Amino acid sequence: MASKLDPSEFVDLDYQDGRRPPAAQQAAPPASGVARAPTREEVESQVADVQAELARLRQAQEQLERERAALEETRRRQAEWKTGREEMVRHLTRGIGLLEEAEFSARQEAEQMAKAVAGLREALNKVQSIQEESWTAENFQTEITRALTTLENARMEWNSARLKFPLLNTPAPEAAGEGNPPASPAAPPALAGMDFWTLSRVGLGLTWPVVLALLTLVMVLLIRGK
Repeated sequence: MASKLDPSEFVDLDYQDGRRPPAAQQAAPPASGVARAPTREEVESQVADVQAELARLRQAQEQLERERAALEETRRRQAEWKTGREEMVRHLTRGIGLLEEAEFSARQEAEQMAKAVAGLREALNKVQSIQEESWTAENFQTEITRALTTLENARMEWNSARLKFPLLNTPAPEAAGEGNPPASPAAPPALAGMDFWTLSRVGLGLTWPVVLALLTLVMVLLIRGK
């Protein structure tokens, strides 16, 4: 005997679920042409969102300002490095050139000075090595000629060194002291510093011969007139 068929056995449940509208759509009220006014909670939520966005933008601005300041400092330091490098390269190159030239000149002058010192020392030793006590009547002419020749050679060595080194032309302290002229006597005080009586005595001392001559002439004239 055939069993009864259940109508629910021939219903596709997945197909029915796909055609069924969502719960939100089912609960949504029918659309109308007038917008609903926001509630206080919604406004406060929107204000909080805006403030949060402003705070985020402010933080982003501060971060950008810090990055810009860091970049400006980096650019300034790069410019300082470039300018300072060029300046120091120029100064150091010029300084090396000048010092090398001065060193070369100083080395040459030092070598010449060393040769001059050696020549002067040798001439001094030769002059000091001459012993007059060993001269005798037989060898006097020979020894005096040899001594004068040694002295002339020493003088030539000295004059040559003086031409090369002007420092040798400065007078010695004892020679400079001996060459000073004697101090002149103190000059008399100026007439402007004297008082009236002093000036009168000076004037009388200078003019009394003239006054005496005039008095003598007057007396002679008076005697002749008598």
